Amino acid sequence: MSQDKIADLLSSIKNAYRAGKKQITVPWSKLGFAVANTLVKEGYLASVKKEEKKGDPRLKMVLNLSYSRGKPAVTDVKRISKPGRRVYVQAKDLPFYERRLGITILSTPQGVMAGKEAIKKNIGGELICRIW
Repeated sequence: MSQDKIADLLSSIKNAYRAGKKQITVPWSKLGFAVANTLVKEGYLASVKKEEKKGDPRLKMVLNLSYSRGKPAVTDVKRISKPGRRVYVQAKDLPFYERRLGITILSTPQGVMAGKEAIKKNIGGELICRIW
């Protein structure tokens, strides 16, 4: 595993969709869980739940993938803000990122949310990724 847990989460989701899986288990992190819940809200994942096993101190997330007529909900992902290069945007710059297909996910002072929700609330933050 790399230091970038969000990139690991996103690539696991993308690879699972490409392999046609229905469910995957990934390591739990607070930010990763928030990103996964945002993906559930936006319809890119069917559900997410936190899993604890007796005797195992590591927490896991179980992600149920969403398909529409046999087609995966996610075709690709792009990590924008990385540990070596953080990318922040103001609310006025968000429509530029939202014009493309898919959604952007941001970490804002009010929590992790999709770009269109941040535009409605008029808040900016760190651009985590784009999903389409």
